[in-house]
Amino acid sequence: MTTIELRGVSHWYGNVVAVNDISLTIGPGVTGLLGPNGAGKTTILHMIAGFLLPSRGEITVAGRSSWRNPDMFRQVGVVPERDSVYAFLTGAEFVTATAKLHGLPNPAAAARRAISLLEMGDAEDRKISTYSKGMRQRIKVAAALVHDPEVVLLDEPFNGMDPRQRLHMMDLLHAHGEQGRVIVFSSHILEEVERLSGIIQVIVGGRLAASGDFRAIRRLMTNRPHVFLVRSSDDRTLGAALIGRPAVSAVELTAHGLQVRASDYGTFTREIAGVSRDHGIRLTQVQPSDESLESVFTYLLAS
Repeated sequence: MTTIELRGVSHWYGNVVAVNDISLTIGPGVTGLLGPNGAGKTTILHMIAGFLLPSRGEITVAGRSSWRNPDMFRQVGVVPERDSVYAFLTGAEFVTATAKLHGLPNPAAAARRAISLLEMGDAEDRKISTYSKGMRQRIKVAAALVHDPEVVLLDEPFNGMDPRQRLHMMDLLHAHGEQGRVIVFSSHILEEVERLSGIIQVIVGGRLAASGDFRAIRRLMTNRPHVFLVRSSDDRTLGAALIGRPAVSAVELTAHGLQVRASDYGTFTREIAGVSRDHGIRLTQVQPSDESLESVFTYLLAS
């Protein structure tokens, strides 16, 4: 069984620590690296692919070190976030050239198969310079799959794709994972990871903040403390009524309304309507004020 192993891996650029002491095992199926931009996801993928040497720790792919091991790419396909294509080539020429580099016995046939998988046949004879961002992403994936690798690493693969292209790509990667391949992709969008990935590795500030089934990660995110901005016809009375409710841990009266810290999102949003009605208060706004990805990930890191 092919696996990727990271053991005590760190990487720093000068005085900046990009990845900090991460240990994890990635097996067959689809694994999502989830985290905000700048969290260290790309650095992790580049180290797995052998593009970067860990400053500390060890990485193995199928039991072998990925650093200075070009033979590894017989088993590995890589889709970087940045464009890595020769724009003067057609899509077919680019994928065929990649097949030739892999020494495949029939490069043209392998390229046609990979291009068909990505539904790029209608554009294969166009120059890549004429492609949209989503099309460039798909031709990069076709090149990464042309040699039918056991491991596929994709950095933000859905950037620039329209909804239909995104769903097709998710179905394709899911099918490859179901066949026993190791698929690892990064994203800063929870819904992408949740739809596609069985296992989520949450990366924040270069550290592994949470790891597990997406359902467990979703529960952690939903059940975390939330801060709401509440406005009403009588903020002072409403604030007094909310203090002491089981789901409310703090209330502050501000110039912009009530800032309410709730320990349970669902319970609070259900209760506040009843509390305001019982006191004859009209609600004008109930808005979560800390729903950024960074705040969610920071909570997971502290959990």
